[in-house]
Formats: sequence, structure tokens, C-alpha cells
Amino acid sequence: MAGNAAALGRREALAVGLGIIASVWLRPAIARESLAAAVAKFAAGTPVREGKVTIEVASLVENGNTVPITVSIDSPMTAESHVQTIAIFNELNPLADVATFHLGPRAGRATVSLRIRLAASQKLVAVAQLSDGSLWSHTAEVVVTLAGCVEG
Repeated sequence: MAGNAAALGRREALAVGLGIIASVWLRPAIARESLAAAVAKFAAGTPVREGKVTIEVASLVENGNTVPITVSIDSPMTAESHVQTIAIFNELNPLADVATFHLGPRAGRATVSLRIRLAASQKLVAVAQLSDGSLWSHTAEVVVTLAGCVEG
């Protein structure tokens, strides 16, 4: 009898644990923030201008599970003029803000590379904040033939 009570306790704990995990997995899909809202939140009222930023990503990717991207910014990276922050956003994934990188003049180059998952064909936006407070961006369209982030 004691063994059954312990097993039941473990099952209940597992069920509660799975319920917590499920709620965490489902929460981002329900609370999706639009791409424009995510960029506006990052910009905090500062105008975002097009230019100085380049997103290197294939326009057609076969598998959305691992999409390599490189973001670079035209900056001398000196103490007087450098990139402070690079933020990457996407349009259709559960969370619009993909990554944020903080740099300083000692970084040498204003370039970051990463691999991301893309749920479907969508827009990517990279925004760079320079040391003078200005914000610059670039948008790229990516067509995904086999979506990543697919649940079920």
C-alpha cells in the first residue's frame, strides 16, 4: 500500500510538472507580440531609420530548424562612434525578439552571427543602436520550405 501511495505521489507530481511545462510552452504562442510592436518597444520612442545595417541570410532556406544569419553594421567601432546594441526580431515565431547583443568599441567589428529557428516564411529585422543614440535597421524576407518550431 505504501508503494502505491508513493507511486501516486510521483504520478501527481509528474502531472503537475507536465502542466507547468505545457503552460510555459503555450504561453508564448498565445501572447505573440507583433514585429512592429517588438521593434517599437526596443526603440522606446526613438525613430528607427533604414540603413547602415546588413542582414546576410539566404532568401530561400530548405529547413527552418537551423537558419544561419549574420548581421553587420557600418561603424568605425571607435570610442567616439560605435555600435552599442544589435537586436534581431522576426515576424512569425512565438517570440518576436530573437536575440540582443551588447557591444563596445573594443569589439573591433560590429558583426554577429547566429543560427535561429523560423516557424515559417517571414521577415527578419535587425536594429542597431549606435553610441550617438541613433537607431538603424534592415529588413530581410526569408522563404522557408520546411518550417521549424512546429508543434504537434
